[in-house]
Amino acid sequence: MKKITFQTLSQRRKAALCAALSFLILSGAVFLFAGKENRAFRGFCDEFFVSELAGNTLNMHYTIANPSHYGLDSYTPVLPAYSRERLTESKEELDSSLRFLCGLNAAKLSEADSYTYRLLLPYLENEAQGMDLYYYSNPLSPSSGTQSQLPILLAEYTFRSRRDVEDYLALLDQTDTYFEGIAGYLRDQAAEGLFMPDYSVDKVIDQCDTIMDPAMLEAETHFLNTTFKERLDGLVEEGILTEDEKAGYMSENSRLLTTVMLPAYQKLGDELLLLKGSGSNGNGLAHYPDGREYYLYLLRSSTGSYRDIREIKTMLFRDFNSNLEALSALLQANPSLVSLPDSSPDAFAFNKPADMLKNLQQMMTRDYPALNEVTQGEMPVCTVKSISKNLEEYCSPAFYLTPPLDDIHENVIYINQKNNPEGVELYTTLAHEGYPGHLYQTVYKQLYSQKTQENPVRSLLNYGGYVEGWAMYVELEAYGYAKDLMKDKMPQAETLYEIYKLDRQIQLGLYSLVDIAVHYEGADYGQVHKMLASVGITTPATTRSIYEYIVEEPTTYLKYYLGYLEILNLKKEAKELWGNAYSEYRFHKFYLENGPADFTNLGRQLRKAAVPS
Repeated sequence: MKKITFQTLSQRRKAALCAALSFLILSGAVFLFAGKENRAFRGFCDEFFVSELAGNTLNMHYTIANPSHYGLDSYTPVLPAYSRERLTESKEELDSSLRFLCGLNAAKLSEADSYTYRLLLPYLENEAQGMDLYYYSNPLSPSSGTQSQLPILLAEYTFRSRRDVEDYLALLDQTDTYFEGIAGYLRDQAAEGLFMPDYSVDKVIDQCDTIMDPAMLEAETHFLNTTFKERLDGLVEEGILTEDEKAGYMSENSRLLTTVMLPAYQKLGDELLLLKGSGSNGNGLAHYPDGREYYLYLLRSSTGSYRDIREIKTMLFRDFNSNLEALSALLQANPSLVSLPDSSPDAFAFNKPADMLKNLQQMMTRDYPALNEVTQGEMPVCTVKSISKNLEEYCSPAFYLTPPLDDIHENVIYINQKNNPEGVELYTTLAHEGYPGHLYQTVYKQLYSQKTQENPVRSLLNYGGYVEGWAMYVELEAYGYAKDLMKDKMPQAETLYEIYKLDRQIQLGLYSLVDIAVHYEGADYGQVHKMLASVGITTPATTRSIYEYIVEEPTTYLKYYLGYLEILNLKKEAKELWGNAYSEYRFHKFYLENGPADFTNLGRQLRKAAVPS
């Protein structure tokens, strides 16, 4: 898990976003009556932003640190519920929202508002298509579903005030009704013939049985006990809470974990056991009636690419073949490297994450804009922490949680010591998560947004391909930094690290092609096994694991790798448009300041910026 995401946040976001629309239509109509297009659109965006956050407190907390700064002086802590009634309302409200946006004269908007409008309209149009296929989504995916992601998000829920603690406890108290809503959704999904395959059910039931361990909860050693105490300790140190208040909150947390959250997980596991066997399809989306249509929606939603499947496959095949030829040539020219041991992390220039991040910041200086170019305030800091031992079983080797829009000073990259990468692998992972990856991209963009007073509604639009494509892009660039670091100490590093890089690209490119084959073209496990065997992946247990993950997580690999290839295409176009005025620095600055966005809109912005500044 490169970066924690909560799959059902985006699903619940659809309902929460739509909840604002009745009011928005009315307020927008008033603005339009006055003939003020900019005011109408900004009013729409402001209410859209506030209503989305008010309808989902967990999402609000991870988006903004100070709700009152955004007009949220009073709100009720809430986890949105799944229901047929809510779905019907959401569809109607989303349709009304689109009619409102289409009724605006976009030509009269300011340049900044026009760009926001051009991002928002296709985004909501795509969401409307996804909502028509509501029951195709799986909120309990074994790798990224609510059952595994909710506890992590609760464990990382920052306490800045007494209100944060009370909101957190209120959310815990709602997990039973929230899971009941999910169970109702799953029953409806099964009735539609769209329930997950049995192999996925088994994984989720196992997670429900183990994540909320009764013995650890009873002993108050569960990570939701220990991390809660750690966060309260910080408030006591700041003088926000007394020791007596801390004790009271800890008692209430333990009560809710054992009497609400644990039974919610147990009941959800029981519901899944009853539904097991009702799934009619153990293969990809293509085997469902409207599966291909849903896949196209997911592809646009998760990657931000609006290319057709044929064009995407062509891009992936060309890249795959090019990388495979390059790797073959390197191995033929350097046969001794095939048997070179790669388990020698101590040979790398650095072995501490903090030292690696410091070096990455130095290496990127020439080609990436500095953070002080977009702020005159206090510079953000980055801390590397080991994740709680209680969370090691459920987390990836490293991850970065994006900070709220209004509190980006403290940034943390978490390292999982249990499955911690080492040497050049850790170095490139930290490039992905930290500099010039997620942390740098997030902080730079948020500082730039503050400086230019960008509309905060844009933070609600999720462009996975833009974000993960960038992290993939800089991760691969970091192999070049590693070569420079090691060229004197280990002469073979240049070739060896290029092999590592090509191997990474080949793997991601192959899995992306398999994703399309499984979900759009209908490939079954036997066909996928043959595809993987053609490049040397032959162990049935391994190929089965890859196949099941791709079935359970459609478009995940494409989010990373197609996003990366879209960046390369954008970069190629920038070189053609800018000619001698092109530089890596200028391109990276353009990309950071014009996103997050879909790649169609980024291309339009690039062509607008063709004249050298």
